[in-house]
Amino acid sequence: IAGPIVHHKEMLPQFADRAIYTFNHSTFTAGVTIFFLGLFKKVILADSAAEYATPVFNAASNGTAITLFESWGGALAYTFQLYFDFSAYSDMAVGIALLFGIYLPLNFFSPYKATNIIEFWRRWHITLSRFLRDYLYIPLGGSRKGNGRRYVNLIATMLLGGLWHGAGWTFILWGALHGAYLSINHLWIHLSSQFLSYDRDRKIWKLAAGIITFLFVVIAWVLFRSENMDTALTMYRAMFGFNGLSLPESLLGKIGSFEASLINIGVNFNGMFGNRIFDASGIYLLIALSIITWFLPNLQEIMGSKGALGTTDYAKPITALSWSSTKLWAITVGVASAITLTALSRKSEFLYFQF
Repeated sequence: IAGPIVHHKEMLPQFADRAIYTFNHSTFTAGVTIFFLGLFKKVILADSAAEYATPVFNAASNGTAITLFESWGGALAYTFQLYFDFSAYSDMAVGIALLFGIYLPLNFFSPYKATNIIEFWRRWHITLSRFLRDYLYIPLGGSRKGNGRRYVNLIATMLLGGLWHGAGWTFILWGALHGAYLSINHLWIHLSSQFLSYDRDRKIWKLAAGIITFLFVVIAWVLFRSENMDTALTMYRAMFGFNGLSLPESLLGKIGSFEASLINIGVNFNGMFGNRIFDASGIYLLIALSIITWFLPNLQEIMGSKGALGTTDYAKPITALSWSSTKLWAITVGVASAITLTALSRKSEFLYFQF
């Protein structure tokens, strides 16, 4: 019910193919692999991030003046929770369909690796982006009537996209913010191509662009996660330093000579969660999720043609980790499945069921 959002032209020809009504070992084993790896992403990665995101947003909802460290930690934890939760749901849907020989379209392709907001929306919830483009943006006129009209159409499309997620000011403003992001991105491309001369393919520029894009996505996700505007404003005040600079109490006595230096410049160690939240385990989790997000291949790259329907310009062959129906992959999926099933007893929910 949350995606991938399919088009009839993708599905009806498959239903008409009599071959799908015969058991196919290749698509069945690929489906099992994708389903259980997706479930692993959801239960082990997304739900682990939720343990650090939820208390921070709950505290902000209660009006607690959270600290700079806690607010950014909570926002980053939610950023990873949402990605691994939603992409896992799509993976599981793709996997279940493949059990029956049906290919669903690709819905995520490492969106946090994007180097601009335009690219982000080509990688995040791809089928929704396609729907918004084909049934809102283009009918509104797209870019056919000049740049000014393009920016209006982008903002209108994303406003409606935000409203689609929920009837609340936080969703509407989230959509408006991304509409503004997209408009600024297109304006930057237009102006920089005329007045600036630099090599956009240089690694340093790509790194800077990727970091800036990710930070702006994180800032927007705060609106998406907050129960109301008061919660969002509480988070933003902390994230932008209006509550002062404060680190968790759990770091006291653990950072050596840096502790005195930080105290001398006005940093306090009075984080409300103490040892409960952003101790070493929370930091290590964020580091681990960052490594998985930016340095490991995604599931579509691993599965290749055995994965979801559709290709992407960003894909590069990952030959060393390519999936095949082998004993090694069977053991890998089996171990991941066992780990996941042992963790299913804890409370868990799919975030996108809310929207």
